[in-house]
Formats: sequence, structure tokens, C-alpha cells
Amino acid sequence: MPLAAAIIPVTPFQQNCALVWDEESKRGVVIDPGGDLDRIQAAIAELGLTIETILLTHGHIDHAGGAAALAEALAVPIVGPSREDAFLLDDLPAQGARFGFEGVRAVTPDRWLTEGETVGIGGHDFGVLHCPGHTPGHVVFTNAAAGFAIVGDVLFQGSVGRTDFPYGDGAALIAGIRGKLFPLGDEIAFICGHGPGSTFGAERRGNPFAGDGAQDG
Repeated sequence: MPLAAAIIPVTPFQQNCALVWDEESKRGVVIDPGGDLDRIQAAIAELGLTIETILLTHGHIDHAGGAAALAEALAVPIVGPSREDAFLLDDLPAQGARFGFEGVRAVTPDRWLTEGETVGIGGHDFGVLHCPGHTPGHVVFTNAAAGFAIVGDVLFQGSVGRTDFPYGDGAALIAGIRGKLFPLGDEIAFICGHGPGSTFGAERRGNPFAGDGAQDG
């Protein structure tokens, strides 16, 4: 499938904002624009993309802090995450103040997502999985035919998302990884919210927190 992706690390948290698009039509999406919108828009222009949607995996500042302004600038809708993260999206201005981000606006998505739905990325359908634990409304986008997923802060190369928030749930996070992501297939490659990507197979075999050899509890 003619899908392509580019990663733009944004904010002091070095969050992986992703551009994903169809190479033939040059139509695509922005995923998790946490900030540094000038860099994101420069990359869109350099690649010659037509952005159709902003997708959010969850409501943390480094993933969603720039979504409202970018949606306005590009005149596109915001889609996701799941409604359980509404309290985080409402709280974005306060999150911004805590971390020194200026001009952060609250986000009300044009469409909330639930598991089993699909979202379009450049004409390709990606399935939506609800994978709570890091946040209550975290979603993951998957396309088995392309062998590709965008997992946000659920799973990383050699690690998993933080769950030490008042609303975190470590058991739910691991259950989602093992019960929803790994069964999609070892060959599925993923972009995560921070750091380098990996494959579900590599993490199933070797991830010390969620892999086959991980100690539960």
C-alpha cells in the first residue's frame, strides 16, 4: 500500500508528531500535534501534502497542545481520542501553564472515537482500538494490510506508557498491549509517541514490561 510517514519531534518532551499520507494522492493526516506548529506546517509544505484530519491518540499536552490552533490554521476537523479523555482535553490550558507552554487552548474533538470504528488516512481505513491505562481514553490506529500502527504512549521500544497518574491503570495498559496489539501480528511496525518505533513481534519477544518474559504484578 502506498502509505508514507514522517516524524516531527515536538515540544520539550520530544513527542513524535506524525504525518501519515498516501504517496499517490499526497492526502493525509497529522497525528498528535503537541506544539511547535511552525515546524509541523513547514514539513507539510515541504512534502506537498493536503491534510484532511488531525488525529489524537490521547489528551496529554505534548500530544494535543497544538491541536486547536492547527485545526483552525488548516481548516480541518479533530478526530479522537475516546470521550474518556475529555477531562484532559478540557484541562489543556492548565497543563500548558504547568509546563510553560504558551497559548495552549482546550480541545473539543469534532468526533470522538470508540473501538471498532475506522478513520481514514489518505483513503486508507485504519481501525480504532481503545487501549486505556496511560490515559482512560487512549486510542490506537491500526492497518493490518499495511502492517502499520500508531500507538501513541501505550507501547514503546523496550518500554510501555506511564501509569503513575491518578487516572493511570497499569493492569489495563498491559492487558491492552497483550490482548489487542500483539495479536495483530508480529510483523506490524509501529510509530510510538516518543523515541524510535519497533514491531509488535520484537516487543512481544523482548519488552521487559509487556513481553512474553515479563514478570506480572
